[in-house]
Amino acid sequence: MTTRQGTDFGRTQRPDHGFLARALDEPPLRPGVPIVDAHTHLWMHKSGYRYFVEEYAADVEASGHDIESAVFVECGAMYRRSGPEWLRSLGETEFAVGMAAIAESGCFTDTRAAAAIVGNVDLTRGAAAGEVLDAHLELANGRFRGVRHRAKWDPDPAVKGAVSADRPGLYLEPALQRGLVEVAARGLVFQASIFHPQISDVVELARAVPEAQIVVIHTASPVTRSSYADRLAEVHRDFVAGLQRLAACPNVTIKLGGLLMSLGTFDFQLADRPPTSFELVDLWRPYLEPCLELFGPERCMVSSNFPVDKAGIPYRTIWNMFSRLTEGFSPEERRQVFAGTAQRVYRIDDPVRVGSQVTTP
Repeated sequence: MTTRQGTDFGRTQRPDHGFLARALDEPPLRPGVPIVDAHTHLWMHKSGYRYFVEEYAADVEASGHDIESAVFVECGAMYRRSGPEWLRSLGETEFAVGMAAIAESGCFTDTRAAAAIVGNVDLTRGAAAGEVLDAHLELANGRFRGVRHRAKWDPDPAVKGAVSADRPGLYLEPALQRGLVEVAARGLVFQASIFHPQISDVVELARAVPEAQIVVIHTASPVTRSSYADRLAEVHRDFVAGLQRLAACPNVTIKLGGLLMSLGTFDFQLADRPPTSFELVDLWRPYLEPCLELFGPERCMVSSNFPVDKAGIPYRTIWNMFSRLTEGFSPEERRQVFAGTAQRVYRIDDPVRVGSQVTTP
C-alpha cells in the first residue's frame, strides 16, 4: 500500500463515484448501534458540488447503519450576499434550519440532519461577538449549539491550505479569548480547529477560559504529509504528548475522525480502490487510540466529516472502522463514543423551539 497523499486532498476534491464504487463489499458492523454523526456539512459548494439532505440521506441509507442524528458544522454555505461582513454567516444558520426541517419531515430520511447547528462567528471581535451570537440563536429555532473559529496555521503552504487562519497564535489573542467568554456565557460550545503543533494553543485557551466547553475537532489533525512526511515518529511523539496536556483540561472533549485531510498515510489519488475498514483502522488507529485512552469514552465522539471525507472513503467504511476500533469496549463505553458524548455536548435531545411553540424531538 502506497503511503503518499496528494496535496490538500479532501478540501478541494469532489467525490469520484467511480472510485467509491470500487470499494470492497463489506456488511455494516453493529448496524443496530445508534450513532450521532458529530461533524457533517451540507452545502452548495462554489465548485458546483451539491450536498443537501437528499444526498446525505442516500449515504446514510447505503451505509446500513443507524444514524439517529447529525451535527451541522459551518462550512461557508449560503452566506448572505449583502449587509455587514460579520453578519453574513447568519445566512448559513438559516440554511441549516431549512435543511433540518426537510430532514424532520421524514421525506428523505429518518436521520435528524442538523439536529444541532455549529455556526461561524468572528470571535476576534471580542465582546461585540455577543450580539452576533444572539442573532444566530434567534434564527436557529433552538438548534444553535456553538461556534467554530478556525485557527489552523502552518508555515508550510501545502499543509496550511486555502481554508485556514491568516496568522499563527489566534487562540492566544486576548480579543478572541474575550469572544470565547461570550460563547461560554450563552452555554454554547466552541469547536477548536487546529493542526497538531497547535495543541498547546488550545491548552492555553482552555486554561484562560475554563468556563468554556471546547471540542477539538478532527482528532486534532495530526499532519503526516508534505514537510511532515519524513518525520512520522516525531509527529506521533509530539501528538501524543500534546494530547496528554490537553486531556488534563476538564473542559475539553475531542471529536474522532476527519483525518483524511491531514494524514499522508494512504494515496487516495493513485489507489485502485478506497481502503477497507480493516485497512483504515490500521492507518488511523495510532492517532485515534491515544484519544480514547487519554480522554476516555465519555469525552470522545465519532464523526464522518462528510462530505469532505467522501473524497476518499464510503460512509459505511467510516462506521465499520469505528466499530473495529472499539471492539474491546463495553456496551456503555460504545454508547458514549457513538452517541452519548455528542448528545450531551450538543444537547441533541433538548426541546426545539418552533416560533412560540416548544417541541421535543
